[in-house]
Amino acid sequence: MNMMRRLKSIASGRTSISSDPGGDSNSKRAKLDQETENNGNEETNTSGRNDREQRVDASKETTVGTSTVSTVTKTEKSGFDQLPKELHEMKIRDEKSKNNNEKDVAAATVSGNGTETGQIITTTIGGRDGQPKQTISYMAERVVGTGSFGVVFQAKCLETGEAVAIKKVLQDKRYKNRELQVMRMVEHPNVVKLKHCFYSTTEKDELYLNLVLEYVPETVYKVSKNFIRMHQHMPIIYVQLYMYQICRGINYLHEVVGVCHRDIKPQNLLVNSQTHQLKICDFGSAKQLVPGEPNIAYICSRYYRAPELIFGASIYTTAIDMWSVGCVLAELLLGQPLFPGQCGVDQLVEIIKVLGTPTREEIRCMNPTYKEFKFPQIKAHPWHKIFHKRMPSEAVDLVSRLLQYSPHLRCTALAACAHPFFNDLRDPNVSLPNGQPLPPLFNFTPQELVNAPEELRKRLIPEHARS
Repeated sequence: MNMMRRLKSIASGRTSISSDPGGDSNSKRAKLDQETENNGNEETNTSGRNDREQRVDASKETTVGTSTVSTVTKTEKSGFDQLPKELHEMKIRDEKSKNNNEKDVAAATVSGNGTETGQIITTTIGGRDGQPKQTISYMAERVVGTGSFGVVFQAKCLETGEAVAIKKVLQDKRYKNRELQVMRMVEHPNVVKLKHCFYSTTEKDELYLNLVLEYVPETVYKVSKNFIRMHQHMPIIYVQLYMYQICRGINYLHEVVGVCHRDIKPQNLLVNSQTHQLKICDFGSAKQLVPGEPNIAYICSRYYRAPELIFGASIYTTAIDMWSVGCVLAELLLGQPLFPGQCGVDQLVEIIKVLGTPTREEIRCMNPTYKEFKFPQIKAHPWHKIFHKRMPSEAVDLVSRLLQYSPHLRCTALAACAHPFFNDLRDPNVSLPNGQPLPPLFNFTPQELVNAPEELRKRLIPEHARS
C-alpha cells in the first residue's frame, strides 16, 4: 500500500526526480552510505535461501550455495582483527579427491604458535596422479570479513610468503557445496582463482569448508568510496577499465561455464590497485541455471536486484546479472547507487521513478505468472537528465541498454564489451594515468568467442592486438 501511495504521488507530480538521484546533502549521503554498507548483506544472508533452493533441487543431486557477505564493507565498519575462536579448535582434513569413491585423506591438525600474528593452519595437497604430497602451512593474520555464512581471513603461505584469502563456511554434511563446485570450474583473468580447499572440524563436530583464494586487497566499492571522500568522480578511464573487465568476466561465466553469478555488486569486484586488473569474486550465490527449472527469486543484493526478481519470477536467465552490471556502471558514473531502495518493495519504486511504469508486456516478459497490473502511470525519466550533462553519451547509452525491463532486451556481456564506450581502451596508445600499460584486455580464448559473429570479433579485438 505504501508503494502505491508513493507511485501515485510521483504520477501526480508531487514528487520530483532530480538530475542527481541522491542529491548532495550530507545527511542523505551519510544515510545512503550506511544503507550501502548493509543493503546486500541482510538480503543474501538468510539461511532460508539455501534451504529453500535445496528443496527446489531435491529431485536431483542437491547442491548448496553459501550465503554471501562483502568482506570490505564489514572490514570498514568494524576493522576486524581478531581471529574466530573456531580457528583455535580446527582440525584439518584435505579436500576429497575428485573421485568421490575415494576415502578422505587423513586429517592434519591446527595448532597455535603463540605469536601475535595468529594460528598456523597446516594441510596437505597433491598425492594424486602419481604426484607427491605437499604440505602447506598458512599463518592466519587478520579477519577481513564475517557474516552468517562464516568468516574470511587474510593469511600468508609460510612456504612461499604469498598472501591468500581463506573463506571458511559452515558446511551442511548432507549436501555438496555449490560454491566449491563453481570455483573448481572457473579459470579466467577476471575471475578470482581458487588455489586450494580443505575441510575443518570443531569440537562440536561442525564441518567447515575452507576455500583458499588469491588475495586482492581492494574492491571497486572501496575505490569508489575513496573518490567520493575526496569529492571527486571516478575518472572515466577507470570506469571503462572496470566495467569492461566485469563484462568480459561475466561473458566467460555465462557462455563458457554456464553460471549465473546472482550477486554482482561493487563489493564483489576485486581490484589490483597497481595494475587495475579486476576479478569477480564471491560465488556463494552462483548457480548453473537450467532452462525451465525454477530458482529462488529472493536473490541478489537489493540495489542491484533485477526487476523480474522483485516481481517474484522463479524462471529467469543470466540477464539478471546484466541488470546488476548496469546498476554498477550507473553507480560509478554517479558516485552513488542509482536505485537505493530502503526495502524490497521500495526498490521497485526507485526503478519505476527512473524507467517509468512497466507495460503489461514488459511485466509478462519479467514474470508471466504475475497478475497485478494496477500501477499508476509514470513516465520514464530521460537518461540525459539522470546524469551530469558532461557525461560521455556512450556511457549513458550503455546504461540504457543494460537497464531494460525486458530481460531479453538487455545487452549481453560480450556485446557490451564491444560497445563504443570502451573504444578508448582499444586505442594502441592508451595507458593508465600513471603511464603504466593497461592490464590484459583482448587475450580472448576461442571458448569466450565461440558464439561471436565475425563482425563482433573485429570490434572486440583491435588490430594491434591481433596475432
